[in-house]
Amino acid sequence: MSAKAGRVPKGRASEKSAAAPTINPKATKFQLRLAYSPIHRWGIYAEELIPKGRKIIEYTGERISRRETKRRFEAREENYLFTLNSYWTLDGAVGGSGAEYINHCCEPNCYAQVLNERILYKAKRDIQPGEELTIDYRFDKDVERVVCKCGAAGCRGTINLKE
Repeated sequence: MSAKAGRVPKGRASEKSAAAPTINPKATKFQLRLAYSPIHRWGIYAEELIPKGRKIIEYTGERISRRETKRRFEAREENYLFTLNSYWTLDGAVGGSGAEYINHCCEPNCYAQVLNERILYKAKRDIQPGEELTIDYRFDKDVERVVCKCGAAGCRGTINLKE
């Protein structure tokens, strides 16, 4: 792990400032913190042991239609959009729980479970204190290719699925 990982770098908002992202404590079952990530901007780190299979945090946000999803995706440089089903998407940039800052990794320690139209992030394995939470975004192979910066041994080089 980089020496910078898990820290708020100089020149960035501190974790307590109004400009810094936050984690909604009502959406999580464990102590988590937001900090700099070597993968991409902000990341979420475990502050305590998270056992395999346990719910970590619920992904929340404004529920928007496919048409609005397309409009927002095209209008923004940074997006926190999670497809809920064939019609609805959750926009974590509006009313997000903090789960929107969980970065992609090709060898993730979390997975998403959609249950009763809620998106729950769960531990794929035991997660140690200080470890960054990650999930495989599994972008469709048919959408614009996004380069992966996870650094995992099994990195496929892209956030998109290969097959």
